[in-house]
Amino acid sequence: MIAQENALPPAPGPAVLSFLSGYAPDVQAIALRLRDLVREAAPTVLEQVDEPARMLAYGFAATFTHTLCVIMPLKAAVNLGFPRGTSLSDPTALLAGTGKRARHVRLTSVAEVCADATRRTCSPSRRVGLCVGVPRPASMTSYQHPRARPLGT
Repeated sequence: MIAQENALPPAPGPAVLSFLSGYAPDVQAIALRLRDLVREAAPTVLEQVDEPARMLAYGFAATFTHTLCVIMPLKAAVNLGFPRGTSLSDPTALLAGTGKRARHVRLTSVAEVCADATRRTCSPSRRVGLCVGVPRPASMTSYQHPRARPLGT
């Protein structure tokens, strides 16, 4: 089941906290710090908890096409994934992956999230894939995907 919220609130909602509760405290801390990074870059994105895929997804609508990035908690680390990661500039070679388009950064500590190299790779101009032509709905403030439902409905 995919749970979603209309805009990324300052504090994580119960669906996010419930999803992360199955992971180690260190992994939870990394994921929440990454969530803050996404919120900094794109405060109006839709947040979705995709339990079957074991990830938090962020985008302009509840579709893969509109996805900016995903946070994928693992046993001892967290991947910050970019569906169009091959289009991102990566001067410090942080992005990993062998897929046709997707790339990710694996983070094993909160300090790595705050590191200069990580923040440069996800800098304000490029952060969460905003520079790679992600389609945006015509009106960001009034767009509602036809199948999107707020949490709790």
